[in-house]
Amino acid sequence: MSVDLATVKRVARLARIAVSEDEAKRMVGELNGIIDFVEQLSEVDVTGIEPMTSVTPMEMRKRQDAVTDGDKADDIVANAPETDRNFFLVPKVVE
Repeated sequence: MSVDLATVKRVARLARIAVSEDEAKRMVGELNGIIDFVEQLSEVDVTGIEPMTSVTPMEMRKRQDAVTDGDKADDIVANAPETDRNFFLVPKVVE
């Protein structure tokens, strides 16, 4: 896969980035270099290699998925200017 001048201009237009002709020509080479590097990475054999979450092996800390507090709806809405059945009431902004 390679990038041409028309693709660079189209992407710049879609991203709403002002790119001059000289900048676009320079970006063609830079983007093609990046794409070539990514294609080299796809050639690496990674069979049998586990995905990593960190460069140093570590066990992820996990917590028990349990409700530790709750039943505080009255406390949460206590300072609200207006509430209805433990819901905040706000002014209507869309007609």
